[in-house]
Amino acid sequence: MVLSSSTYFVFLLAVLLVYWPLARYRLPALGLILLANYLFYARWDIWYLILIPIASTVDFAIGRGLEFTKDTLLRRLLVGASVMLNIGLLSTLRFKPDLLEHNLALPLTLSFYAFQALTYTIDIYRGDAKSTTSYLAHLAAVSFFPTIIAGPITRVSSLVTQFEKRKPLAAVDGSRALFMIGMGLSKKLLIADFLSANFVNRVFDFPSLYTGAENLLAVYAYAVQIYCDFSGYTDIARGSAMLMGFQLPVNFNRPYMARNLADFWRRWHITLSHWLRDYLFFSLPGKRSKFMPYINLVITMVLGGLWHGANWNFAVWGLLHGVGLAVVRGWQSWRGPAQLSRAGQLFATVATFHFVAFAWIFFRAPNLETVGAILGQIGSLTISFENVSGPIALVLAIGLAAHYIPKKWNDSLVDLFVRAPFYAQAAALLLLMLGLQNVVSSGAAPFIYTKF
Repeated sequence: MVLSSSTYFVFLLAVLLVYWPLARYRLPALGLILLANYLFYARWDIWYLILIPIASTVDFAIGRGLEFTKDTLLRRLLVGASVMLNIGLLSTLRFKPDLLEHNLALPLTLSFYAFQALTYTIDIYRGDAKSTTSYLAHLAAVSFFPTIIAGPITRVSSLVTQFEKRKPLAAVDGSRALFMIGMGLSKKLLIADFLSANFVNRVFDFPSLYTGAENLLAVYAYAVQIYCDFSGYTDIARGSAMLMGFQLPVNFNRPYMARNLADFWRRWHITLSHWLRDYLFFSLPGKRSKFMPYINLVITMVLGGLWHGANWNFAVWGLLHGVGLAVVRGWQSWRGPAQLSRAGQLFATVATFHFVAFAWIFFRAPNLETVGAILGQIGSLTISFENVSGPIALVLAIGLAAHYIPKKWNDSLVDLFVRAPFYAQAAALLLLMLGLQNVVSSGAAPFIYTKF
């Protein structure tokens, strides 16, 4: 069930219509959330109704064990068992689906489930959170359906706390949620899917058929596509949760405005960046060493790249970002925070964007041979835009403009929608739906991160 599909919104509406009359009653409300989660999984494959409850139950038991035992060895064994369980589940479904009976290849690799589940047991192990006494709350939080395909990765303890302290849905929050969902659909269907189907896929599939200028433009287009696709998903997920009265963390903050690579990772897929920092980077040895933190940065990003897929492309992508982050950190340690003029800030932003866009080639291309072909075509300096239609250029320009508009303009637009009468909000959403129906005739493509 793709979050940009009509099926999902029928499902979400049904959940909301049943949830809010039950919201004042703790156990029925939690039961409905859990039922919605498992129905969502079942739409992908019925096998998830076996895997998820078993894994969640084991982690709940481990959490209770960590809460009550003070023995260092036993605590390490318990948290180690949770890590092995979740990473093993992730690795089996992603890399070795043939290990399962009947060579079962499930459509979701459960990456985001595993990351979310591990926040619970590791936080309890470190003393950063308490285990919940509610088995039902844990099951509902760890498998919360808006987050499970592509995040944002939400700490289970945060969701459990929100489940325990529910509050009525304010009209302002409802309006913001609807605006967020509308923006997410626009990013996904009007920009990301259009650029993908009409330009990016064609160039990356057959780069030699296009000029150097067209290959370069396709790289820029993919940078816009992946941002609109992924941030669009996040908008829909956060809006869906907000309509149920729950707050999910921000996952994107205009990442292509970053002035260096460290700044980029504070803006791009923020919850994954925090997860890699908190649960991987800080767990590596050598914190007090002069050079090991730089090596650990590279190791963390290479492993983050390999999480996307076990091939050289993702390893190189992670290596580029790891080395880049190490260089930025080393420079800042040596020279201190840079004080840049406006021209310097602009140059830093443009340079950072082009480094990120260059690395996206490795992320998107199916293999290193294709990377070489694309770079070779760009290096040929052949210039022609014969295959770039007016609509492609317009959508690309809109995508870039939407990203770079001042934040206060976006906030003003949100406030305008929130302050509008309900009938004006309904009319705006109806016009958006009609526009999407007319423009998107082939249905919504899967979100890029569903395969990760």
